[in-house]
Amino acid sequence: MDPGLFALLIVAAVFAGWVDAVVGGGGLIQLPALLVAFPTAPPALMLGTNKMASVFGTATSAITYARKIKLDHRLLWPTVGLALLGSGAGAFAALAVSAEALKPIIIAVLLAVLVLVVARPRLGLHPEPTLRTPLRGAAVMVVCGLAVAFYDGMIGPGTGIFLSVAFTTILGLDYVTAAAHTKVVNATTNLGALIVFGIQGNIWWILGMTLGLGCMAGAWFGARTAMSRGSGFVRVVLVVVVLALLARLGWDVWQGR
Repeated sequence: MDPGLFALLIVAAVFAGWVDAVVGGGGLIQLPALLVAFPTAPPALMLGTNKMASVFGTATSAITYARKIKLDHRLLWPTVGLALLGSGAGAFAALAVSAEALKPIIIAVLLAVLVLVVARPRLGLHPEPTLRTPLRGAAVMVVCGLAVAFYDGMIGPGTGIFLSVAFTTILGLDYVTAAAHTKVVNATTNLGALIVFGIQGNIWWILGMTLGLGCMAGAWFGARTAMSRGSGFVRVVLVVVVLALLARLGWDVWQGR
């Protein structure tokens, strides 16, 4: 590989790890970088390699958050179990379902997320414990553990955003606490998809692990940045990343890709 191109991939991995740790959406940066670097490679191979690197990053940020943020284990571990199955099923579907057909739906969902965050400026800035009922907990398990996990296994970019919004809107967690829970679930969805892609032979292991080291560095710094700067900072990053993801997906749809 050209050294300059390799250096750009490492930079993209570090930045992707940082963004993903703060609010999610690191796949918005890393996956396109891989697709540009290897335009003739099969998409499933790029998805698998991206998952390999992402596992390093999400696991690092999950551990970093867990050392400082108290996790709701009774809610989290059932969600994690479902997420492992959901993401694995999504990875199997990745070979049969066209991502292009899903992009307009994803754009609509992201627009709804953007409207929700802008219309409710206090959302996620402070915890709302009155929302944490058993029914809402079950809803989070289904939404995060099955629906979002399936999407992550099949396509991926934006998963952390969807998880974070689910934890804040359904359970009333603040953005930083939501990020801590999100990263544990996201690490699991990445692992579930990675297992399937590995069985299929759709991973460049050395490249994936090398980029994973960059993701680890970015994720460690990103998690510490989010915890030190607070939920207000995370909200701003969330809006910026959603706008960027909308711009990228909108451009893809416009170009017919």
